[in-house]
Amino acid sequence: MQPAATIVTDLLDTKLEVRFDWAKQWLLGTASLTLRPHFYPQSQVVLDAKGFDIKSVRLLTGGKEKNLNYSYDKRKITVNLDRQYARTESYQIRISYTAKPNELEAGGSAAITGNKGLYFINPLGTDKNKPKQIWTQGETEANSCWFPTIDKPNQRMTQEIAMTVDAQYKTLSNGLLISSKKNADGTRTDIWKQSLPAAPYLTMMAVGDFAVVNDSWHGKAVDYYVEPKFQGTAKTIFGNTPAMLDFFSKKLGVEFPWEKYAQVSIRDFVSGAMENTSATTIRQEWTQLTPREMLDKTYITEGTIAHELFHQWFGDYVTAESWSNLPLNEAFADYSELLWAEHKYGSDAAELVQQEKVSQYLAEAENKREPLIRYRYAEREDMFDRHSYDKGGRVLHMLRKYVGDDAFFASLNRYLTTNKFSASEIAKLRIAFEETTGEDLMWFFDQWFMQRGHPELRVTHSYTNGQVTMRVQQVQDSTFTPIYRLPVTVTTWVNKQPTDTRIVVTKADQTFQWAAPQRPNLVKFDSEGQLLAKIQEERNQDELLFQYYNARSYLQKYEAIDGLRTKVGDLAVSGMLRNALNDNFWAVRNAALEALRKYKGPEGNAVRKDIKRVAATDIKSQVRATALATLSAFPNEDFGDVYSTALNDSSYLVAGAAIDALAKAPTINTRERINSLQETTSTAILNSLANYYSLNGNLDQYPWFLRRLNDVPEDDLYNYLQNFGNLMTRIPPIEREKGIQKLEVLARTHANYTVKLGAYRALNTLVASTPSLKPILQDIKAKEKDTQLKAFYSLLQ
Repeated sequence: MQPAATIVTDLLDTKLEVRFDWAKQWLLGTASLTLRPHFYPQSQVVLDAKGFDIKSVRLLTGGKEKNLNYSYDKRKITVNLDRQYARTESYQIRISYTAKPNELEAGGSAAITGNKGLYFINPLGTDKNKPKQIWTQGETEANSCWFPTIDKPNQRMTQEIAMTVDAQYKTLSNGLLISSKKNADGTRTDIWKQSLPAAPYLTMMAVGDFAVVNDSWHGKAVDYYVEPKFQGTAKTIFGNTPAMLDFFSKKLGVEFPWEKYAQVSIRDFVSGAMENTSATTIRQEWTQLTPREMLDKTYITEGTIAHELFHQWFGDYVTAESWSNLPLNEAFADYSELLWAEHKYGSDAAELVQQEKVSQYLAEAENKREPLIRYRYAEREDMFDRHSYDKGGRVLHMLRKYVGDDAFFASLNRYLTTNKFSASEIAKLRIAFEETTGEDLMWFFDQWFMQRGHPELRVTHSYTNGQVTMRVQQVQDSTFTPIYRLPVTVTTWVNKQPTDTRIVVTKADQTFQWAAPQRPNLVKFDSEGQLLAKIQEERNQDELLFQYYNARSYLQKYEAIDGLRTKVGDLAVSGMLRNALNDNFWAVRNAALEALRKYKGPEGNAVRKDIKRVAATDIKSQVRATALATLSAFPNEDFGDVYSTALNDSSYLVAGAAIDALAKAPTINTRERINSLQETTSTAILNSLANYYSLNGNLDQYPWFLRRLNDVPEDDLYNYLQNFGNLMTRIPPIEREKGIQKLEVLARTHANYTVKLGAYRALNTLVASTPSLKPILQDIKAKEKDTQLKAFYSLLQ
């Protein structure tokens, strides 16, 4: 007798036949699903199917079809089978349906801003500046908005998708294109088949006018799908993919497992990128760049490409069995960004990734502290945060430092090979490391994966009678956060010679001692920069100067620069910063420029001359742009000639920084040159123009703000809208109607949280001169469903 428990069914295979109604934004589909009871006999199967019109449900048996009875509540379809099936028996059902994703209640989160699964971009072609596209986004459980499935990460299925599209469009899906047939009605049917099993949320489709740029690795196709006008730069953007495939395959000892690997740049994506099995989707803002835009390309694009590729092992080959275990996917993908930077660009680049990730997690931890593995959350999407990504990646970095590189990658190999093509949880990762190293690692996994928070350390040291004494205090609130066990390296510098000492912090207040023949030049706690912690380490000016000049790494140089920011008026410190302006690593030069803002110390003319040189000649556009911003921070100084020259810089970022500088100190002879840039295609220039006009514009620029609004990427609208509001405060109230209407619509209806907030703040700016806006703002606030947004609105009133 079967217990009264939830029906557990295994999804084995899915075959889809789909057509698209562009005008209605519908998918017309037939799904053939092969399933099997997991253990208990079953006469019923429950499938996720959101917002469908169901036409028929049939059982396929012996080459014949039989109608089945079912019930459907617009979320799940419960199918009554023709008999009871044992766990050794599979069966196949076919469902004909229409999916209507746009008719579903809107949802989403900060990380994934939409949850309707299937998206039609510019379906009627009314926007001449945007291509027509169709694409899908399945994570977390949104693929059941366009095909019936068991929409859980612990399921595994093979699949085959037949897409019938207008003949001019390219298609992409998981696996290999096994057939492409022209139809008599001018359409074409492409069949994509994936023979290896993966979770349903990793299924994808993309349709559009793409150019396909071909590459390869070990005989497997590696393709890049971009809009035709970006065909020439696709390999510059994606071209490291084969090298990444090689590097990751060798590091893990597991060759890339899937039939091919493709990446497609898509419009209006609801996330950054998505690791669909063998076919990653990635937002076009990061990957479709002109040659001039590529001069400013940051590591975010290359890091994202590495991130999604590493998911093909961690997330696709082995999948977290529940969203509670999401760090088993995301922490590894996040850490791959450091691994690739380290391999390709060296240790300084890897440490810059480490620094940025730690900072991002610590910023989130000011208001949110959760265990990495969370079995309680309000919404699944809550898991997609800086904890699962940035903290998770840093925890893996500490684990690597603790066990050593050989053991770390051998453990990952064991984890992958033991759990391949299956769902996993945190205990399996721990066991893989324990079986490899022979060490009990429960303490590490418990404090870092299962407990919330991070260590907050106060570190002091002294030297007496040939002994270095170091005191380490853990000052975090131990009511909710553990007292950590922290293996860490301390480096003692004597006569400019370093000696490493390994200590293990295990108490709330602990003292360590070791011998030194004379007073050290420097004693550096966590000299490898591997701890995820807030650290207050006592060092005087001489020690920090020594640290900078003898640093082994970027992080140590940055730490010295940051620690001496309040002492830049000292000649030795300003000399250090001027030295840093010539450092080989660009981020050190950038940090020095930031520290020199508003410099008032000795040799001021020489310092400003150095900064002007960097603004004009530094090889890195990000550094030139920072140099311009640093110059603009000097009060009552005229650097108009430098800004004027920078308007012609090859880099959009630098030219934009020049416009930002001129916004604060406008000159007559540059205004027309700035106005001549109004039709720019560069996002950087567009944002800088909006900032310039918000401070110096008038009614003449009002139509420009309205016209260019549609050209601003969603991520930049928050600032653009507030700049628009600032401009409108300086034009007659009678002229503001169109702008106010536009802002009101965005504040009420836009899907993006930050866009709504930007529009609301812009309207709030106008209340003083347009009192009639007050009840409108009150109504927007009253009808807003997002509690966090409502809280922000309350603060503004």
